[in-house]
Amino acid sequence: MSAVLKPNDEASDQPGGLCIAGQAEGQDALLTPAALALLTHLHRRFEPQRQLRLAARQARQAEFDDGALPAFRDDTRAIREGDWRVAPIPAALLDRRVEITGPVDPKMVINALNSGANCYMADFEDSTAPTWANLIQGQRALRDAVGGTLEFDGNGKQYRMKPEAERAVLLVRPRGWHLDEKHVIVDGAPISGGLFDLALFAFHNASALTAKDRGPYFYLPKLQCMEEAALWNAVLDEIEVQLNLPQGAMKVTVLIETLPAAFEMDEILHALRSRIVGLNCGRWDYIFSYIKTLRAHRDRVLPERGQVTMTQPFLKAYSELLIRTCHRRGAHAMGGMAAQIPNPRDAEANAAAFARVEADKLREANAGHDGTWVAHPGMVALARGIFDARMPGPHQHDVRREDVNVSAEDLLKPSLGTITAAGFYGNVEVCVRYLAAWLDGNGCVPIHGMMEDAATAEISRAQLWQWLHHADPRDQDSRGGHLHLDDGSPVDFALLDRALIGLPSKLAADPTVAGLARVDEAIALLADLTHRDTLADFLTLPAYERID
Repeated sequence: MSAVLKPNDEASDQPGGLCIAGQAEGQDALLTPAALALLTHLHRRFEPQRQLRLAARQARQAEFDDGALPAFRDDTRAIREGDWRVAPIPAALLDRRVEITGPVDPKMVINALNSGANCYMADFEDSTAPTWANLIQGQRALRDAVGGTLEFDGNGKQYRMKPEAERAVLLVRPRGWHLDEKHVIVDGAPISGGLFDLALFAFHNASALTAKDRGPYFYLPKLQCMEEAALWNAVLDEIEVQLNLPQGAMKVTVLIETLPAAFEMDEILHALRSRIVGLNCGRWDYIFSYIKTLRAHRDRVLPERGQVTMTQPFLKAYSELLIRTCHRRGAHAMGGMAAQIPNPRDAEANAAAFARVEADKLREANAGHDGTWVAHPGMVALARGIFDARMPGPHQHDVRREDVNVSAEDLLKPSLGTITAAGFYGNVEVCVRYLAAWLDGNGCVPIHGMMEDAATAEISRAQLWQWLHHADPRDQDSRGGHLHLDDGSPVDFALLDRALIGLPSKLAADPTVAGLARVDEAIALLADLTHRDTLADFLTLPAYERID
């Protein structure tokens, strides 16, 4: 067994074969010789398995592109039908009725911890643009927050954390398995972005959090199968050994935000059963994954984004199956995000935002969810009030939802709806606005009263690709036919060109996007991605090449 590493350990040299290809304020205090030794060790041990899992994703997608459909696995039937439960949930995570999520800049970290939510998911993934400076700043902010010393002064205000007993419980979301961290190179290859985020946070904070019975706790994103969950479990086991932590101290919640993962909820819980405490309906990324997974299936093209709500049969089936599965296994079934932002300067818009959030949270609480997500502190009280009224205990595990019987076809059911001109142009605008901000280093962007992260941009550009590359099955000549807007006009590249050409002047006149320096670059990237013959797996992969 390799030596146990501790935060105060020293080493004479940087680990051989490792190169740091970035410089940011405060990084030397984080990237100590012992921390780098841990990252190097984990990369060498687990990178071959990560690459095997990513290759398996590609092979599976090729099968879907050839006409196959996702299905429940025959080889894991015994897991689904078996009588087993996950390990007991720690006291700090028993009540998670309201969770707030957001990026890891110091101001957000303080506001989220002070928000009155039960938990705060500090997000290194979809709401953080992974510039090197952002990542280092985020790790510093979380280290200082755990240590009780985080402060921030800005815009003429002082931001200070409340006493520890009044703060939200901290959970950290690292990046998914598909993302690299190009600034940390081991043996000539970049390490996993998720491994960097999770292991560096654990290295600096796990001992302090364990002493407080606060984990550390994590959210794991973008999993597609039980084998990917098992890989995370092996990584967490190894980190606990290396940092001399109690076995099982590190607890996780898994986001079910890919279509393939919806068919393996039991299996994912089982693979992580000694440390998992729940599953979450990551519904925006789930919609994106539905499009991407079924990109070659013309009979499953989705209508415009605004019509793909949780009342659509395939989304309702997914959320109810998650509740039944989790409660059968003794795990939390967490609801999805309310991205609305309060607008006190516009009473009508504010009332509409609150009404949408209220309806969504009522649906979740009545369905049996154990908690929900909000993106803004101003929505915490509303969400809490709804769950308080319907969930007197810390959770709803007694709501077993034995009435739910979801088939594979239920999870794949095509959606009814239309594509309007406003919906098409809206996808173009949102994608460009978000991408331009992301390239500028901002991964959490207010757009039209919503706090958007990468998931909305992914849905938008994936829908554009899907609409532009799929002929209408009603046309005899499918190669020459088009999908049509609700007014009968074709959805084609001429429509896309008109939307892109008119966008710079529209954005220049909007004071809310003034100062975005990379609009033209974002337009060019969107045009490139929509013209490609194959839908790119993730928008953030080609965009990542353009930052730092």
